[in-house]
Amino acid sequence: MSKFRKVVLTTALLAAAGFASAQSMAYPGVGRPATVKEVAAWDIDVRPDFKGLPAGSGSVAQGQDLWEAKCAHCHGVFGESNEVFSPLIGGTTKDDIKTGNVANLKRADFPGRTTLMKVATVSTLWDYINRAMPWTAPKSLKPDEVYAVTAYLLSLADVVPENFVLTDKNIAEVQKRMPNRNGMSTKHAMWAGKEFNGAPKPDTANVACMKDCVPEAKVASMLPDYARNAHGNLADQNRLVGQQHGANTATPENKSATVGSAAASVAAPKPAAKVVDPALVLLGKHNCTACHAQNTKVVGPSFNDIAKKYSGKADYLAGKIKSGGSGVWGAIPMPAQTASDADIKTIANWLAAGAAK
Repeated sequence: MSKFRKVVLTTALLAAAGFASAQSMAYPGVGRPATVKEVAAWDIDVRPDFKGLPAGSGSVAQGQDLWEAKCAHCHGVFGESNEVFSPLIGGTTKDDIKTGNVANLKRADFPGRTTLMKVATVSTLWDYINRAMPWTAPKSLKPDEVYAVTAYLLSLADVVPENFVLTDKNIAEVQKRMPNRNGMSTKHAMWAGKEFNGAPKPDTANVACMKDCVPEAKVASMLPDYARNAHGNLADQNRLVGQQHGANTATPENKSATVGSAAASVAAPKPAAKVVDPALVLLGKHNCTACHAQNTKVVGPSFNDIAKKYSGKADYLAGKIKSGGSGVWGAIPMPAQTASDADIKTIANWLAAGAAK
């Protein structure tokens, strides 16, 4: 190599190193690098090759107890319920476990598609339960509890026996019995597969259009205020986590005053601060609003309906909240609540007094 080329190469390498260093430098006064523990707390996904799976174990029997306490009210005792969410269990056979392909997926007359019919990897079940379940308290399950719940779910589909203990050491063997393990396809071209001889091709064939664009739509009508709350307050019917929180439809939509009008020039008086009822705070704290809304049925009855039916019966309500149960308002069970007696009493008193908001 000539001296000139060596100089050019060295200069290029130094420039690249300087650029990388500049890129890695923190912006003055803006944030800080994440610590190793912070990254570990965020990086919790489990891959199909089980990288990221924490050590742990859980039996089918332990999973059944957890399931009945935290999962059955939405998914049914045997994971077959279709009342709140689509069924998790059903549609798979022992022959599917042998072949790794669910035969009912090819039937046009089959009534529905359950989770165990479609999912190809057991890591998907473990990862989703760990990150998103239970619905009312995501990420609250410990690793051993996730193993146990996953084991119970798999036992319902005959993937594992009733006396099985699922661990990080044997989960790869369980993968070999997943009913639809061979059902995954790469024909969608989102990554390279044998269908393309190892060479990926785009999953779309669109041409960018930069002319004759459709003009932006203008809103010609709006939902009247009296209809905003027709289905209950949407803010009470959505989880506090995730992108969709729901608009507060219990109050009219904010409308700004016309610029230059007298209304705009006069500052509106500030309303007196409203004292929030402690019971309303506790309803959010204990995730009651995930299944109940103020005046409409969600998973369970509305607070207003409960208040009308059990007016003045605070002690009865406190007992029902604490013990849970089903059959009063329908087949979907309410799990026993782990809130303190004082919190339960506050909520019960609020309901018995009319559930005023």
